[in-house]
Amino acid sequence: METKRGLDPEYVLVIHGGAGVINRSSMDADTEKSYRDALDAALTVGDNILSAGGTSLDAVEAVVAWMEDNPLFNAGKGSVFTYEGKIEMDASIMNGIDLSAGAVGGVSHIKNPVKLARFVMEKTPHVMLAGKGAEEFAKSQGISMMDSSYFFTQRRWDSHLKGLEEQKQTPADKHGTVGAVALDKHGNLAAATSTGGMTNKRWNRIGDTPVIGAGVYANNNTCAISSTGHGEYFIRWAVAHDISAMMEYKGSTITEAASHVIMEKLAAAGGEGGVIGVDRKGELTMTFNSEGMYRGFIMPGKRYVGIYGDE
Repeated sequence: METKRGLDPEYVLVIHGGAGVINRSSMDADTEKSYRDALDAALTVGDNILSAGGTSLDAVEAVVAWMEDNPLFNAGKGSVFTYEGKIEMDASIMNGIDLSAGAVGGVSHIKNPVKLARFVMEKTPHVMLAGKGAEEFAKSQGISMMDSSYFFTQRRWDSHLKGLEEQKQTPADKHGTVGAVALDKHGNLAAATSTGGMTNKRWNRIGDTPVIGAGVYANNNTCAISSTGHGEYFIRWAVAHDISAMMEYKGSTITEAASHVIMEKLAAAGGEGGVIGVDRKGELTMTFNSEGMYRGFIMPGKRYVGIYGDE
């Protein structure tokens, strides 16, 4: 399923809050309203920045940080628990102007991992920092650190315990991620992604979210992409970069490229999930092969929030 708008808008923001087994039969009215309201509020955060002439980079960072603070989403405050009952979060950010990027993996005490990812991009010669080293760097930069208790939510803990009891992943536990992509008034693209990973993941597993070219990609010549789904597939198929490459080398539109990569290549391989994206002209896509994806976009005069595959 996909949505596109090719209207040469002044600016565009597209967001997602994860993809997976999301359908009407599994969600009550109050929960659905909570998610729609949260997505709408996140759009407003980014719109306030972009409408005032702010940068796409500032917008995607602010939106993802807001979603990290909302316990509805599997990122930051709402992150799921590992097999050992701990929190391990990943995040990334990329600037389409110069392909600069920053990422963090397996951090446990960072209030907003996306902010740390930006510090990695701007304050170090590196692209990705992980674990204790990433947190040592965060302390040196004055990044907000939180005690483990901050990240506790009963809903995620219950999912953790249920997963331990069943010793397996349910489809709904696999695809929680948040992300944002934006085109600003200056014509620049940026993307950011953040996640708590898979419920009951083991052995410091890191998914696609912090992998540049898999969970995130931004290039002013083509597009900005944020991914959500079964991370191992998104890494192996370099999904975010593959969409950009099709645009750059084949001349595909963002809609054509995203549809081919997600609905054909990824689906044929058995991978599930989706992407959001926007190109340098403001055409956007929200393409996924799962039952649903929390998603939305905003541009001057248009606003949209969706959850299910048939809307």
